[in-house]
Amino acid sequence: MRLASLTAAMTLAASPLMAADDMTIILDWFINPDHGPIIVAQEKGYFAEQDLAVEIIAPADPSDPPKLVAAGQADLAISYQPQLHLQIHEGLPLQRVGTLVATPLNCLLTLADGPISTPADLAGKKVGFSVGGVEGAVLGSILRHHGLSLEDVELVNVNWSLSPSLMSGQVDAVIGAYRNFELNQMEIEGVEGNCFFVEEEGLPAYDELIYVANTGSMDKDMIARFLAATEKATQYIVNHPEDSWEVFSGTSAELQDELNAKAWVDTLPRFALRPAALDAGRYAAFESFLNEAGLTPAVNPVAAIAIDVTAQ
Repeated sequence: MRLASLTAAMTLAASPLMAADDMTIILDWFINPDHGPIIVAQEKGYFAEQDLAVEIIAPADPSDPPKLVAAGQADLAISYQPQLHLQIHEGLPLQRVGTLVATPLNCLLTLADGPISTPADLAGKKVGFSVGGVEGAVLGSILRHHGLSLEDVELVNVNWSLSPSLMSGQVDAVIGAYRNFELNQMEIEGVEGNCFFVEEEGLPAYDELIYVANTGSMDKDMIARFLAATEKATQYIVNHPEDSWEVFSGTSAELQDELNAKAWVDTLPRFALRPAALDAGRYAAFESFLNEAGLTPAVNPVAAIAIDVTAQ
């Protein structure tokens, strides 16, 4: 028996190593501190430990990632919980399979010394956005909370240029600005911004950044391994915030500036410590909220919106 076991071990050692599974993830935006667990998992070899070869792609258009996954052109995309609910009602074959940032980051951003002291002041004003659909739904909910509707404002697609369009006077406010990024960007430019936090303006709490996959073609085992790697990376980030910043920022000279350093510190408390875990009540509550607001025609069950890929 001992000889047979030794022979088997020698045979295994002599055989070629299994190739890693190729996986593609499309980010929601250009690489920034929100993507810390993904970049750190790549740089620290945590994906490789899970036999994954992960290709990380920044989108040309921030509205594209979930559509590309729905079309079978990527394994995962980073998206937003509010957007997912709406896109499922539109017929896209998508499900939430993990969480990256577990609290809202989105805010309605205005100039601190400008004419907008409350969202009610936006009547007749211009509001910039970057992601169609989701940001209109969020803005519409905020406006209804103050007795207005989307018809009372002019929406302007400013794509990547949220805070620049606000600071230049192109728009009077922007929706979709992140309190950990655009607010810091304005401070560095010497312009004080004011955030109206969406969860304080009539919206229930939700997961800001999630991983979505195609319901018909997802590989649950591969996704579970991806999430295990990002969970390990998140633990490393929380335990070693300065060292993890060096790992993250060391991937690109463009990340080594004051803005990203400030955003890194502000983002750390918001990463999902258990990315595979599913809060079914949170998804049910947001689905009901959208329906009650007249934004969806029906209420989908949580199982149609989100799953825990590790619950086999």
